[in-house]
Amino acid sequence: MPMKDPIVLHRKDTLQPVEASYWKDLLYRVIKIGTELEVAPPKGCDRPTFETSIRLALQPSGSLDLLGANGVLDVTPEHCGIEIRIIGRQPHFRALQHQYGTIMDVLMEQGARARPTCGLHFHLLTPGLAEPVPEIILANLWNLTRRYAPELKFLTSCGDSRQSLCRRRQYNSHLEMVWHSPGLESMQEIQENLKASRTVPEHQNFLNLEHLGFTENGAIHPFHLEFRFPDADISPTSVTAKTFLFLAMVLKSVDLAQYGVIHVGKVYPWRRKIELINLLSNNDGNLAASDTSLITDEIIEELRQGCYELLDLLGPTFERFQDNPALDILLALAEHPVSLLLCAGYDWMEIEALLAGRANLDDGGVDQLDRRLMQRVELGEWAGIASVESWKWNAARELTLTPQDLERRLEKLRTLRGLRWDERQGTMVFSN
Repeated sequence: MPMKDPIVLHRKDTLQPVEASYWKDLLYRVIKIGTELEVAPPKGCDRPTFETSIRLALQPSGSLDLLGANGVLDVTPEHCGIEIRIIGRQPHFRALQHQYGTIMDVLMEQGARARPTCGLHFHLLTPGLAEPVPEIILANLWNLTRRYAPELKFLTSCGDSRQSLCRRRQYNSHLEMVWHSPGLESMQEIQENLKASRTVPEHQNFLNLEHLGFTENGAIHPFHLEFRFPDADISPTSVTAKTFLFLAMVLKSVDLAQYGVIHVGKVYPWRRKIELINLLSNNDGNLAASDTSLITDEIIEELRQGCYELLDLLGPTFERFQDNPALDILLALAEHPVSLLLCAGYDWMEIEALLAGRANLDDGGVDQLDRRLMQRVELGEWAGIASVESWKWNAARELTLTPQDLERRLEKLRTLRGLRWDERQGTMVFSN
């Protein structure tokens, strides 16, 4: 669905199309997204014993410059149990899903629990970036996060009851974020106000800006953000899809920077957004949870529709990611976040099986004939043919396939690699 009542704040520093293209390409190449995953030990196991067993199993590298066996930097004590710092890497769906699968398998074997005291923090890093990021890009990301804060909180919720869908607000607070607009303050001033706040400790903001640096003219270097609001999640496919959610939001912010800064919305819809985030994220629940007992089925449907609006806005950005089902996973989570699946009686292994099924990334589906077809396309062995129909006739004859079997195999290649007709070469070519 389209964005409701889009309002753009006009700025003098908008990006030209060629600049936006440059920054999208550059950020896509340099961004690495790492996580801090907090989990609790199983009942009856003390924290030091649990920490030692996890550390031995995950073999942390101890260095950001060395991925190691499982991509884990270190395992440290945390108030809820332990924190596993997972090294940021260039986002690739298959690689991340496999890496998180290995880590989560260890956690499940050791009986780790994702309790309300536990969070999952996504760190967006840009190592090697040698130039400052235009401030207008950050301003759009800030307002995009503000506008869709209730939906983002709902989409990443992992509580196990309708009365406590999310962990409490204390460690991922929106109270300051909702009041600071880049239409009234520079992003550097917003960072300074968050630092000076007595309401929310700087590092506990919904979107944490404390690691950013600013140049004399307000551009950003280094560019390091922390999305603190997701609940602890031990589904590899879910965590992988959420990684691409945050990457897509950054790249969409570059697109929006061509026009100005996206506004949070009209007065009454914005007030409703604040009501929703307060209902989802508060300090009123038992132990470390929010009290979400006032979230009715009607409100859940309202949040779903907001999630669809956000994901439809980001949809074209996901087209950039190759061999990547993240958008399909996120649409499934918009309908039924991990929290609602847990409430419905699913356990973590069943949730992972459900989401992994949506990913549909079975390499075993490629047989020897598929590989022969891929080779012919890859090397352009059937070039110089007048039409798509003639090319297909030739391919079916060469590989001894029926037209129906060829179409089925070509559709498989479209899913894996993208496939299009190149008029100049007179052949089918891969898009990625």
